[in-house]
Amino acid sequence: MTTFQTTRLPNQPDVVAPDGSDVRILLRLPEQGSMAHFELRPGQTSVAVTHRTVAEIWYFLSGRGEMWRKQGEHEETVPVEAGVCLTIPLGAHFQFRAFGDEPLAAIGVTMPPWPASDDEAISVPGKWESTG
Repeated sequence: MTTFQTTRLPNQPDVVAPDGSDVRILLRLPEQGSMAHFELRPGQTSVAVTHRTVAEIWYFLSGRGEMWRKQGEHEETVPVEAGVCLTIPLGAHFQFRAFGDEPLAAIGVTMPPWPASDDEAISVPGKWESTG
């Protein structure tokens, strides 16, 4: 049986993601999924990456920017701000950037849970030059 879990958003990032965003780890359900808070500083552009084993759903909380996603021949860039929710399917290439004076912040759900390995995220050619 899985026990109940409760947490608060940590004051400081737990890690810097391979894409360059600050990550605050929230909760995970073994075998089902995990959740984290991502934040990209104003004016920053992430490193473009793809994931080996996980798909994600992101919900943007604050800031504004753009998210680029590419899978096979399908490619799109969408404006993101508070209230926008999007998917990052397994194997999709993605990159995001923050505009304005406020960090771009999102909650991400990873399915299955983010693995312990350091090689889950692989750098790929992106749409923009990374600042990270």
